[in-house]
Amino acid sequence: MKPNLGQKVVFCDAKGKDHESLVTAVWSETCINVVYVSPDESKGDTYGRQIERQTSVTHATVMGQAHGNY
Repeated sequence: MKPNLGQKVVFCDAKGKDHESLVTAVWSETCINVVYVSPDESKGDTYGRQIERQTSVTHATVMGQAHGNY
C-alpha cells in the first residue's frame, strides 16, 4: 500500500531508535521522505525543538538484514 503525504509513520534511525514521523514526499510504495522532531534537547530555537529530515527512506521489508534507516 502506497503511503500518503502527511501520513504518520515510524522511522528507525541508524542507531535503531524509533521516531514518530510524518511523510513529506512519496517516491514509490517503498520509498518516502520523512520529518520528525529532533530528540536532541540542544537543538532548540525560538520556534521550539528543531526538526530532522530523512530522504529516500525505504520500507523495513526492503532493508533485509540492515540495521536502521528504514
